[in-house]
Amino acid sequence: MTMEIYNSTKREIPEKLLEKALLLVLKHEGYSPESIIGVYCGNKMIQRINREFLDHDYPTDTITFRYNKGSDVDGEFYISLDVVKENAVKFNVDFQEELLRVTLHSALHLIGYDDQSVEDRAAMQEKEAFFLKYYHSMISG
Repeated sequence: MTMEIYNSTKREIPEKLLEKALLLVLKHEGYSPESIIGVYCGNKMIQRINREFLDHDYPTDTITFRYNKGSDVDGEFYISLDVVKENAVKFNVDFQEELLRVTLHSALHLIGYDDQSVEDRAAMQEKEAFFLKYYHSMISG
C-alpha cells in the first residue's frame, strides 16, 4: 500500500490531513489504496493534462485516473490549487475547506463516482457533504 502526495507549487498544504481525508473515503466505502499518487499543482500543469488526456483546453479543479478495478485502488489525481483558490472565493468558503472538498471529490472519482450527469453530480455532492461532515467530526472528536 502506497499513497504519495506531491505539491508542485509554493503554496503550503496540509498533506497529512489530505492523506487522512483520502483514506477516510476509501475505507468507509470498502476500498484500500494499492498505489495512489496525488499531485497538487497549478493551472498550467492541470490545463496541459486536461488538453492531453481529455481534449479540454482549460484548467479544472481536479482530474482523476483509475488504473484498475476491484477494491484495491491504483490511480492518481491532480488538483489545481489555483482553481481551488478561485472556487473558495467564488463559493465564499475557506481555502482549506475547498481544498478538502476537492480532495474528497477526487477520492470519490477514484472509487468510481462520476459527475457527468445532473443526477450523478447531485449524488456526488451529497457524498462530498457527508464526508466533509464526517471528516470534521473525526478530526475534532
